[in-house]
Amino acid sequence: MQIFKLKTLSLSVLMSLCFSSLAMAAEIQEFKLDNGLKVVVQEDHRAPVVVSQVWYRAGSLDEVNGKTGVAHVLEHMMFKGTKEIKAGQFSRLIAAAGGKENAFTAQDQTTYFQQLEKSQLPLSMKLEADRMANLDLTDEEFAKEIKVVMEERRWRTEDKPQSKVNEQFNSTIYHVHPYGRPVVGWMNDLENMTGADAREWYKNWYAPNNATLVVVGDVNSQEVLKLAKQYFGVLKPHALPARKPQTEPEQTGERRVIVKAQAKLPYVLMGFHVPALEDADKDVDPYALEILAGVLNGNASARLNQNLVRQSQVAVDVDAGYDMIHRGRHSIFVLDGTPSEGKTAAELEVALMQEIDKIKTGGVTEEELLRVKAQVIAADVYQRDSMFYQAMQIGQLETAGFSWKILKDYPAKLQAVTAEQVQAVAKKYFNKDNLTVATLDPQPIDPNDTTPKGKPHVH
Repeated sequence: MQIFKLKTLSLSVLMSLCFSSLAMAAEIQEFKLDNGLKVVVQEDHRAPVVVSQVWYRAGSLDEVNGKTGVAHVLEHMMFKGTKEIKAGQFSRLIAAAGGKENAFTAQDQTTYFQQLEKSQLPLSMKLEADRMANLDLTDEEFAKEIKVVMEERRWRTEDKPQSKVNEQFNSTIYHVHPYGRPVVGWMNDLENMTGADAREWYKNWYAPNNATLVVVGDVNSQEVLKLAKQYFGVLKPHALPARKPQTEPEQTGERRVIVKAQAKLPYVLMGFHVPALEDADKDVDPYALEILAGVLNGNASARLNQNLVRQSQVAVDVDAGYDMIHRGRHSIFVLDGTPSEGKTAAELEVALMQEIDKIKTGGVTEEELLRVKAQVIAADVYQRDSMFYQAMQIGQLETAGFSWKILKDYPAKLQAVTAEQVQAVAKKYFNKDNLTVATLDPQPIDPNDTTPKGKPHVH
């Protein structure tokens, strides 16, 4: 029901909502401790809860060949205790306080978070500051956890045909840039990883001057700053390794990869190199690409679903996506889908390219453009209703090298995109020499081989 209301709101109402949401963001305050830790606080007094997140500017982007997956492995090890907190105790202490916690590793960062009743914020700060500097990373605990990570890789990738395709797609579209490596790591690297590798990663990157603390909730900014100084302010910074420029060479010809795996249906994943956001004030193409993604797949009546799923029925599902925020300053525009029974991956690929060609030759209508802008902005407005999402927005921007302050210009930037600019980016980037295609070639499913190879992991 809420989704229906969201779709029927007028653009003027949506813009009003968006700017009222941004008025709350006026409560955002940022500070920097003497040791380099950045602290960003957004007051949101609607409920007596608080979200606390620590973002380390260290992800698979910073790894080297032979040690892929070490950022994710270290994330696991961060729950294995310090000199004061025994292994596994971190999660139990948060649970005993009525809170929720977890962590995730991505290409650009590693993030740890807790959601608690507001009076429990000191506990979160104390525990995070402790493991930022005092992790007890033993070979014994590492030997146990690396097996868990390998199980997780089997579960995430080797048991899932589409995940296999995605992994091969990334390593094909990126020949040089670290975004071509899986965040979970290559299995051979995991098999040969040591506790010393994890300790080296921790020593290199886990420091207050390589982290951002984001706190959103029913708090007072000055009180949060006081807590941050109390728990994090005593930690010492250290020199970080030099980050070498890593640029993907221009693609000069179509690339293809076929993955054979047991599956019921084929699957096709297509992508084009496109720019990520570089200059938040001057860039135009990233915003046009975001609108284009909405034109293609912003809602159930968008072009891909309407034309390929409902009308021609060449696909059972289709998608299009683009993310402009990347610390590595590279991005891709992807289209993917599953052919309907009796249809082939090749037929779906042709159909997807035909939809792209329609935009390149005919553009988009003003009515379509207005609808997509309304939907994209509305999605952002309603997501900001979540304290966790607000913190995620701030943390992602800050870790990628941008300021949270660019959030206030986001609706206006989308509003400024013209139909001509949407057509222009389609013409500029969506060509065969810039195309990479990965296809799943389904193999017969062995009824005697249906047991998953891996297991999911929960801290």
